[in-house]
Amino acid sequence: MTAVIVDDHASFRDAMRLMLELEGHEVLGEAADGEEGVRTALELRPDVVVSDVQMPHVGGFELAERLAAAGGPAVVLISSHDACDYDKLTAASGALGFIPKDELSVKRLVTLLS
Repeated sequence: MTAVIVDDHASFRDAMRLMLELEGHEVLGEAADGEEGVRTALELRPDVVVSDVQMPHVGGFELAERLAAAGGPAVVLISSHDACDYDKLTAASGALGFIPKDELSVKRLVTLLS
């Protein structure tokens, strides 16, 4: 699996990269906001974009909508908030799914992509 990580916290991007790479997956790129995330994802064409929901300027829902409209890669949204807070927004955004950050694992990502 190849991935692009989009999160406004560098420490989270670093941890996510390490988690994916330790499981044998490749991180093609990272972005600190949704606008950069859309550009990076369309340029690099990963299997999945893992994006935080709440970021300055362009958030994860808008990122997912833009990528879906452009025929871009699958998006999995993540947040420190509970899934029930975002069920309807996730479905409407065109994202593949949502995983709370405290439940995030490579296995969960792979399961959503299957």
